Amino acid sequence: MDNDVTAGSTTAVAGRLALGVTLLAFGLGYTRVIHGVTADDAVTVAHYVGGVALFVVGLLALRERDTADGTAFAALGALWFTWAMSAGNQISGNGTGLFLVLFALVALTSALAGGEQLAQAAYGLFFVSLVLLAVARFAGNDTLSKAGGWFAAVAGAVAWYAATAALAHWPTALPRRAAGRGVTATG
Repeated sequence: MDNDVTAGSTTAVAGRLALGVTLLAFGLGYTRVIHGVTADDAVTVAHYVGGVALFVVGLLALRERDTADGTAFAALGALWFTWAMSAGNQISGNGTGLFLVLFALVALTSALAGGEQLAQAAYGLFFVSLVLLAVARFAGNDTLSKAGGWFAAVAGAVAWYAATAALAHWPTALPRRAAGRGVTATG
């Protein structure tokens, strides 16, 4: 691991914490690994932490000219808020699947935008989660929903670690091998 660790911006740390907590609650709800806890139990966290707080942190990041984090946090905050507000409404499985696909596109954009490796990993895992959850809604498949939940929970753990590591000065980057190292020439 790279020991040259920077603390990161305050907005990035706050955003990763908000995203991590929301993804953990959302993902664990879909896995149903905790008896009696479902994704519906994550609505309040998604509304206030994932929606309102993440959106505000996104606006602050944009004000600091951090376009990658600002765009991701503001867009994901708006989507979490929308998800929370629509909870309990009668929406078709295909309508929910479509919303999850659109949500997945935002996560994919965030993963491909560059930035910290851990943030990209969290967004990439969240993208996979949302695609699995969308396909599960279209097909009515509970097994895919649980798999999507696990990907969301792992994405949340990665986002939480990224925030905690920045504050605690823990490693946040994977080591990179120099080109040609570890390769032996045969002659």
